[in-house]
Amino acid sequence: MLESETKKRTAWWKWLLTAVLLAGVGWGAAAFLAGGDGDRPPLNTATVDRGSLQQTVSATGQLNPLLNVEVGSQVSGIIDEILVDYNSEVEKGQVIARLETSTFEANVQEAMGEVAGAEAALELARVETDRLRRLRDRHLVPQSELDQAQARLKQAEAALKIRTHGMERARSELARCTIYSPIDGIVISRNVDVGQTVAASMTAPILFTIANDLTQMQINSHVPEADIGGIRDGQKVEFTVDAFPNQAFEGTVIQVRNAPIVEQHVVTYDTVIEVANPDRKLKPGMTATVAIITDEKDDVLRVRNTALRARLPDSIRPESPELPESDNDGEAGTWRTVYRLPAGNPRGPLEAVPVRMGMSDGVFTEILEGLEQGDVLATGVDLDAAAEGRSGGGIFGPSPAQY
Repeated sequence: MLESETKKRTAWWKWLLTAVLLAGVGWGAAAFLAGGDGDRPPLNTATVDRGSLQQTVSATGQLNPLLNVEVGSQVSGIIDEILVDYNSEVEKGQVIARLETSTFEANVQEAMGEVAGAEAALELARVETDRLRRLRDRHLVPQSELDQAQARLKQAEAALKIRTHGMERARSELARCTIYSPIDGIVISRNVDVGQTVAASMTAPILFTIANDLTQMQINSHVPEADIGGIRDGQKVEFTVDAFPNQAFEGTVIQVRNAPIVEQHVVTYDTVIEVANPDRKLKPGMTATVAIITDEKDDVLRVRNTALRARLPDSIRPESPELPESDNDGEAGTWRTVYRLPAGNPRGPLEAVPVRMGMSDGVFTEILEGLEQGDVLATGVDLDAAAEGRSGGGIFGPSPAQY
C-alpha cells in the first residue's frame, strides 16, 4: 500500500515538472516573438548620417607601357654582338645589336664590280655612237647603224641604273646588320643570344621589346557592355594589383574604344586608363582590378542598405503606407518603406516611413526624402541577443548591424 502511494506521488511530481517546463518554453517563445520585455524582441539598427558616396564600375585589365616597340631585323643572319640586356636604358639611335656582315660585305663588293662593268659598257656605247654619228654626217654609214648604236647606248644607260640600284640595295642590307634603338626607353625583353640565327622571311623576327617610359603607363581594361554607358573620358579610377594588395593606385580614363571585344559571347569594350608610375613599382603585364568612379557625392544624407531591406516579424512590423510613384526623369527616385524607431522612446512601436532613394555605392544609399540625420532604423531582429534573453541588444546596447 505504501509502495503504491509513493508511486502516485512520484508520477504527480513528474507531471507537474513537465507542465512547468512546457509553460516555460511557451513563455520563452512568446517572449521571443513579442519581445523579451513583452514589447518586442531586441533589434539591430542603423543610424541615418551624412557622408560621401561613390558609384563605381568594376573591371579587370593589364598594365602596359604607353609606347611599346618591338625591334626586329629586316635581314637574315647570325647574331654577332648584343650590346644591351634586360632593363637596359637606351637612347634613340643607339646601337643595340649587330649581325655577322661578311656575306653582306661580299654582296656589296660584287655589286660595285657590276656597276664598274656597266659604266665601262656605257662609255663604250657612247664612243661608238659618237663615231657613227660623225660617219653618218659624212654619209659613210647607213642610218640603220647609227640607230642601232643609239639603242645600245640607251640600254647601257639603263643597265648602269640597274647595277647602281643593286649596289645601293646591297649597302642598305649591310647597314641593316646594325640594329638601332628606334626610341628612348628601357629594354623589357631580349629574345636572342649571340650566335643565334635569325630568319627574316615573311615577317621580321622580334629581337627586343623596348618601352619608352615606365614612369607613365596605361591600363587596358575590358568593361562589360552593360556598364560602358556610364564611362566617360576624365573619370577617376582606383585600382589594385596582386603585387601590392594593400595599396590603392589612381588613374584617369583617357579613351573608351568603340571596337567591341567578343569572347565566349560576352561583349566588352577596351577602356584605356592613364597611370602615373614615378617609382616604377608597377610593371608591364600586371593584372589590375579596376574601379572606375562614375559618380561621386559628398556630404549627403545616407543610410546603410540593410535598413532598406529589413526583415521583421509580423507581430512588430507596422502596416506599410502606400508609396508614391517613382520618378521617371532619368534621376534616382525609387521609393521604399523603412521602419524607424520613435525618437525619445526607443521601446515604442516602430513607424513605417516611405523614403525616396538616390545613388547607392553598394553599402550606403542616398536618402532624398523621408528621413533626417540621426534617425534610427531597424534592420532586423538581433537573434544573438534574443537567444541570450536580453531585451534590448540592438537598441540599448552595442549590437552590430546586420550586413
